[in-house]
Order: sequence, then structure tokens, then C-alpha cells
Amino acid sequence: MPPSLTPPFPPLDPGPSSWDLGALVAAAEPGEDLIAAGGDLDPSTLVDAYRHGLFPMGLGKHGKGPIGWWSPDPRGVLVPGDLRVRKSLRKVLKRFEIRIDTAFDEVMASCGDPQRTGRWITPEVTAAYRRLHDLGWAHSVETWLGGELVGGLYGVAIGGLFAGESMFHNVRDASKAALVGLVELIAADGDERRLIDVQWRTDHLASLGVNEVGRADYLAALGRALQAPPVDFRGT
Repeated sequence: MPPSLTPPFPPLDPGPSSWDLGALVAAAEPGEDLIAAGGDLDPSTLVDAYRHGLFPMGLGKHGKGPIGWWSPDPRGVLVPGDLRVRKSLRKVLKRFEIRIDTAFDEVMASCGDPQRTGRWITPEVTAAYRRLHDLGWAHSVETWLGGELVGGLYGVAIGGLFAGESMFHNVRDASKAALVGLVELIAADGDERRLIDVQWRTDHLASLGVNEVGRADYLAALGRALQAPPVDFRGT
């Protein structure tokens, strides 16, 4: 894989979407997670989807097509100020080094490892988010130990939103360390509009401070987050 290069800042405009994604969300039924199927993974489509509270995940086995467009109700979110770092985790954080956008391809490859249970990241998804990375929208937060990549996450940053897509770890607590690093980065300016979308709340994520909100509340919080200035991931 080619080495990751520092993405541009501010992100490059992908142009208008070919789809009326806002109308899909407006027509969604309460409690319905899957909003639509089909479409494409062009940068313009993806950026517009996140702006309307949607994200893609294939409906076939292991994430194969057709593309599903999801807006979970309820939604898993992490307000940066709600992050909970237990004393045991805080003790091990000093072991790790956090880097940003130095191994985007490797993070995606690890998140999409064919050996992972419940895998859904296809080669098409990998290529699509690589394009977003090249345009400055997608980023990786990486956990390194002894010069080796041992964990990380990737997602899409638009204004004050960071939409997390997937995370992995090869060493205990390495993915948690990446999340802590992400929160520290995006919360550095103290702007309370900033928001991390984790799609669905799990017990693991709940232990770190993730909560559930209804779709209407999420869309309202998203609207506020999109008004916040973007984070310059190059400054890390």
C-alpha cells in the first residue's frame, strides 16, 4: 500500500451530491435504522450523507452490496466532555504513542481484516474512504507501541463532527487509547458543539461515556456540530 500523506486542510470540496439524502432522513420512520439502499460511494455522496446523519454499510454478507444507508434510532454518541477514563486505563495510556494520519491505509486494513467477526469493510469501502482521506475528510487516529501500530480508529471529520467508522486493537486497551487521543484532539478548543458519532451504543462504548439519543436529538446536535470550525488534524 502507498504511504499515507498528510491530507489537505481545509478539506477539498467534493462537489454536490447526485442524491437528495436529506429527504430520505426526513421520511424515516421512528426506530427505523435502515433508511435506503443503493446509490454510490462517491466523495460527494459520502460527505453529504454524513451532513444529514447517514452512513453507508453494505447489506450483503460481510458488507457486500447493495449499499445500505443507515441512520440509527437511537444513535450512539459521545460528547467529548462525557468521556470516562477509568483509573486502570489512565495508568496504561502513557505506554502508547498517539499519531494522526500516518498509517491511514494500515488502520483501514486492520479494521477490515477478513478474520474479524462481523466484518463489513469491503475493498470498495476501503477505496472510497481512501479518496475521502486524500481530500481531507477522513482521518486515522493511531496507537503505536515500540514503533509498531497496535490499534486505532478511522472516521470522517466535518466541522465539529467526527463520525467514527471502525476501530481495532492488537494490544489490550490500544483502541481505547486511540479514542482518548481523538477526544483530546477535537476537544482542545473547548467548543461544546463538537460531537463524536459512534453509530450504535455498545456496552464497551458505554463504559467510555457513550450515550444513546433519539434521531431528532441527534440531528439537532449534528446541526450544531456542523457549525463548529473544523479541526486541523495536521497540527498533531
